[in-house]
Amino acid sequence: MEKNIFIHDHPLIQHKISLLRDKNTSTNAFRHLVEEIAMLMGFEALRDLPLCDVEVETPIETCMTPMLAGKKLVIVPILRAGLGMVNGLTALVPSARIGHIGLYRDEETHEPHEYYCKLPHPIEDRTIVVLDPMLATGGSAVAAVDFIKQRGGRSIKFMSIIAAPEGVRRLTEAHPDVQLYIGHLDRCLNEAAYICPGLGDAGDRIFGTK
Repeated sequence: MEKNIFIHDHPLIQHKISLLRDKNTSTNAFRHLVEEIAMLMGFEALRDLPLCDVEVETPIETCMTPMLAGKKLVIVPILRAGLGMVNGLTALVPSARIGHIGLYRDEETHEPHEYYCKLPHPIEDRTIVVLDPMLATGGSAVAAVDFIKQRGGRSIKFMSIIAAPEGVRRLTEAHPDVQLYIGHLDRCLNEAAYICPGLGDAGDRIFGTK
């Protein structure tokens, strides 16, 4: 596996992904599982956030101790399914700023089309984490990273709960500098460009729509 691809093997993540796959998992349970998985994945994905020493007075004495250096994190969910992962990341870093990228997929070509993009400014020196529960064809992921780079973003991570090899290949070929964090690498895409075995449509299952 390439150096910028990280596939999580933690038992808790794998267990919760298995619950997500179950077609009988309720909307409420699915939504909470997505948040929990995002938090667990974020713990690893954010391990390189910069720190600086600050002075803190404990009940015993004053000491220098590390804290996050500034408010440099930006979370960017790809609408709409990516919204389900946001709370998991903000639980870890409440000070993070949040952008949004809206894309829809053409049902015939499966290619993404932008309808919304709003990012915090300035973004050049921030660590940016793009969220999408499913990395299928990779078209939306590549387009989202394109938009961020066009607006000056440089340090970009992409988090996806499940991914297909086709999507991973497309994203890493288009943007080899982006760190990719995956909960589970599935087998393949089917003829309709759905991940197999997958978990269905993540957006529909998060929001209870069809």
